[in-house]
Amino acid sequence: MSYKDYHFSTRMAVRDYECDIEGIVNNAQYIHYCEHTRHLFLKECGLSFAEMHRKGVDAVVARMSLQYKAPLRPDDEFLSCLNLTKEGIKYVFHQDIYRVSDDQLCFRGKIELVCLVNGRLGNSPEYDDAFRRFLP
Repeated sequence: MSYKDYHFSTRMAVRDYECDIEGIVNNAQYIHYCEHTRHLFLKECGLSFAEMHRKGVDAVVARMSLQYKAPLRPDDEFLSCLNLTKEGIKYVFHQDIYRVSDDQLCFRGKIELVCLVNGRLGNSPEYDDAFRRFLP
């Protein structure tokens, strides 16, 4: 898949402290990379995660499916990419991480989010409007 086939991508670099004793990125760090990418995507769509919370709308992770393909190491640059679909009330983020030096797929995640509107599970017109151009 080409990077152009994704709805959004951002470039990042591995920092030394994100690696474990084996000299590879700790598996939990990939979740942080994905979350940061989603937050940048929200900004690109004109939404502020913090502002939505102040309005009583919280997008929360309901489920994650993670596949670790190849390790990232200190100083590796990578592209964190995402596509978005919607299944019922769930927003499904299909997130891939590629090492820049060789275009190696390092991580694949499927992260499902739901919205809590004033503490109750529901649809968010603000999120739907912001994501409209990406959803059929």
